[in-house]
Amino acid sequence: MNDMRIKAGLVLLAVLGAGTATADNNYGLGVKAGTLGIGVEGIWRPLPLIDIRLGLNGYDYDENGFQAGVNYDATLALDTLYATANFHFPVSPFRVTAGVFANGNELRMVSSDNTNFDIGGDIYTAADVGTLSSVTSFADTAPYVGIGFDFSVFGKVGLNLDVGVLWQGEPDVVIDSDGLLANDPGFQSALETERLELVDEMSDFKAWPVISLGFLVNF
Repeated sequence: MNDMRIKAGLVLLAVLGAGTATADNNYGLGVKAGTLGIGVEGIWRPLPLIDIRLGLNGYDYDENGFQAGVNYDATLALDTLYATANFHFPVSPFRVTAGVFANGNELRMVSSDNTNFDIGGDIYTAADVGTLSSVTSFADTAPYVGIGFDFSVFGKVGLNLDVGVLWQGEPDVVIDSDGLLANDPGFQSALETERLELVDEMSDFKAWPVISLGFLVNF
């Protein structure tokens, strides 16, 4: 994903350079923040009512809480690249958006319990379990649909509001343990039950709500 972010950054710089050269308001560059993190976005307007947008978002949120009966220190690592087509309505700030995301969003969790664990309905000691580590990821490519509103002042600067849904698909959950029973078949069976419980809970994130507000400069 890091290589993709570098490539996307180079494309955005190319958009900015092209926009500066043409100076006809067919290009724009903006920054945004929302439920996908903090991002940057380049815009190309090939036709009066259509624009193409390329951008990237990222941010890490740290949280502590229970998942499937285990207390975890969790990091929601947001990391996406996207391309969207936007269709504007005449004499209106309203538009509809469809696009595709390269999706690197992950939920990384490490157990913070130091007493007993409830794993798959069975109780294990901290020594038996050690540290539980889990990573939840989603489809590498995710479709997006939404609506937006673009407001501008003299066609040069403006604000963008986006509301939509990123369909991430079914979660892929990996869970591991480094305790005394890490290789015990009975414990591995309980761990698989725990993993399936996490899959069920993480299914709530199949459809990721997208809300963002951006600031834009046109060239």
